[in-house]
Amino acid sequence: MTDRPIRIVLADDERMVRTALRAILSAEPGCEVVGEAATGAEAVSVVREARPDVVLMDVRMPGTDGIRATEQILATMQEPPRIVVVTTFENDSYVYDALRAGAAGFLLKRAEADALVQAVRLVAHTDTLLFPAAVRALAVEHGRATSAPPAWVARLTGRESEVLRLMAAGLTNAEIARRMEVGAATVKSHVAAVLAKTGTRDRTQAVIAAYEAGFLKGSS
Repeated sequence: MTDRPIRIVLADDERMVRTALRAILSAEPGCEVVGEAATGAEAVSVVREARPDVVLMDVRMPGTDGIRATEQILATMQEPPRIVVVTTFENDSYVYDALRAGAAGFLLKRAEADALVQAVRLVAHTDTLLFPAAVRALAVEHGRATSAPPAWVARLTGRESEVLRLMAAGLTNAEIARRMEVGAATVKSHVAAVLAKTGTRDRTQAVIAAYEAGFLKGSS
């Protein structure tokens, strides 16, 4: 981690929401708002230009919504930012679709300022899963359960299976290493293997894939 501030882009079709988010984040040491967008298409353009570390993305915007914007950013940028979708309703199929598309997590618009700042810092600087219980609830409600376990389930080693379950519980790589009594490099290798075998780009997508495959208890 360096002393460089976390660069943030705000994407929301409501100016008042963007203004409130900017006020909170600009007052926080180590955070810098480097751009705003009122539509999904504008968000894609602003993100490509500003090269932020984190994007706070509204899921429901006119034209190109936050889901499509997330997909476009992740598909077209070599080093894309972490995207956190912002929503009014916690149990929202749009949020789940955004997570499946590659968003790193989600926040409620009514979240307290401290929770907002903490979430931005977490996705920018750590490898943890934001709000694991909420992700599980979304998967149960909106997941596309497979009729049979996909082939990758059988290809996971015992250690990789354990790592995936601990990822779903919201543990960081360092916490997983302590729990499993192995080195951080070993955990990083296991996480990389899990992502490769599940065909996902990050731990949030891997956890969602695991719920949909029935690998994790409580999946639909």
